[in-house]
Amino acid sequence: MTPRKPTIDDVARHSGVGRTTVSRVLNGGPNVRPEVRQRVLASVAALDYRVNPQARSLAGGGSRMLALILASDLEAEPNSFYASALELGALRECLSLGYQLMTRHVPQQSPDRREQVLEVVTAQRCQGVILTPPFADDAELIEAIRRRRCHVAAVSPGGPGRALADGVGIDDEAGGYDIATHLLDLGHRRFAFISGIEGHLSAEQRLDGLKRALRERGLDPEAVTVLRGDFTFRSGSVLAAHLFDQPDPPTALVCANDDMAAGALSAAHGRGLDVPVQLSITGFDDTPVSEIVWPPLTTVHQPLKEMGREAVRLLATRLAEGRQDPHWRFAVLSHAVVARASVARATPKLAAASA
Repeated sequence: MTPRKPTIDDVARHSGVGRTTVSRVLNGGPNVRPEVRQRVLASVAALDYRVNPQARSLAGGGSRMLALILASDLEAEPNSFYASALELGALRECLSLGYQLMTRHVPQQSPDRREQVLEVVTAQRCQGVILTPPFADDAELIEAIRRRRCHVAAVSPGGPGRALADGVGIDDEAGGYDIATHLLDLGHRRFAFISGIEGHLSAEQRLDGLKRALRERGLDPEAVTVLRGDFTFRSGSVLAAHLFDQPDPPTALVCANDDMAAGALSAAHGRGLDVPVQLSITGFDDTPVSEIVWPPLTTVHQPLKEMGREAVRLLATRLAEGRQDPHWRFAVLSHAVVARASVARATPKLAAASA
């Protein structure tokens, strides 16, 4: 027999409140104490209660539409897992809370990028928008969305964007510091860094963390060779090849994401370099590609699916409260260095050369 799907009355019994209260919570209504709201949402999750979005809309509950805005570059391949992991986490949370989710890829270099995002908000009657970098850093865009009475949750925001909306992310500066410390402890002293697109503040913060680690060890942080990529495999490959042609190449190459690190690894193989004996390479994000390349990449894990879920939770809470105010919430999630085979101790010869 097919198990009976839980009903709103089941949620009411489980949470110990009336059916009307459950309905008010699910529809983002006012006049519900925070502890009661949390108890109802916990019962929704425990019972795996699913709301029919179409029925709710017909009943006057509004569009219940959230939008996830992802940066794209029509001239290069997308950073696919980063986007899909955020989308999967957000979608799962939307299903559990009765929201619909739409995803839009917007070219971050387009002159009308803000207008494209605002068109999505208006045309789809979105109640909330999840912005990812670099849109999450764009204060003008965030303000324009809020003027349309739409809530914003920012993923990994930096700069002024972090002070204008609820957000979620890891401590990117600390992540860069931790991966650099791991390499320094292995004897590396000559570093290069492949960053992301200009204006991507999360990547810049990872570089800041690397430089802080060098400074604490008495090394010159400005001696780091910094090249700007675009988060794609191709840019990692091209820029790494450029580094290999330098008279004094690095012993440790830190990349702002895993795709660029995989590209750098491919370029190293093409040059016949022994990774990690002659060169240690690290990524960032801990996406599946970091495990399937050879050697597997040392990287920094950030919980992308949980970041997507938390962004939806932040929007759902704002919608339930029914207001926008300057008391923004920021959820800092944990990160960790994942040590794999792409990094090794600097050999005595390399250590002496880089001293």
